[in-house]
Amino acid sequence: MRNSTTHHITFATAAAFGVLTALAQPAAAQEAQGQAVYRDIEQTLGSVPSFFKQLPATAIAGAWAEMKAFQLNPKTQLNGKTKELIGLAVAAQIPCQYCIYFHTAAAKANDATDEEIRETVAMAAVVRHWSTVLNGTQVDLDGFKRDTDSVLGLAAERAKAANRSQ
Repeated sequence: MRNSTTHHITFATAAAFGVLTALAQPAAAQEAQGQAVYRDIEQTLGSVPSFFKQLPATAIAGAWAEMKAFQLNPKTQLNGKTKELIGLAVAAQIPCQYCIYFHTAAAKANDATDEEIRETVAMAAVVRHWSTVLNGTQVDLDGFKRDTDSVLGLAAERAKAANRSQ
């Protein structure tokens, strides 16, 4: 009996060691990948902002890839100013003081004017207001869609007519 217990403990120890060894290898690889990502961040931004270092090593590569491929990419369908104004509008509604600061500064770095900043925040407030009204009063969604399509269709017809008369 004692012999089988020893074998079970030995087997369990060996299995645990194997699992830990297997986990340690990806951790080492993740550490190397994390360092490569930090080098890329520094090369791209000129330094590694401290908030990046708050992410776990397993998350930094994905977070940076998302930011670099979309937010910082000038070849997307949205230009930098538009992306940052959208970011500001969302940040104002979350609300997130860090995001508000960042997206305001980034929008200005992308040539947003103070008036565009104010209009962005006002538009976010208007959307929040009407979302509260529509959801709170439980407006029928299908009816809302019909009304919206009708109003926008009429606006498009009027715009075409105005362009033809010019």
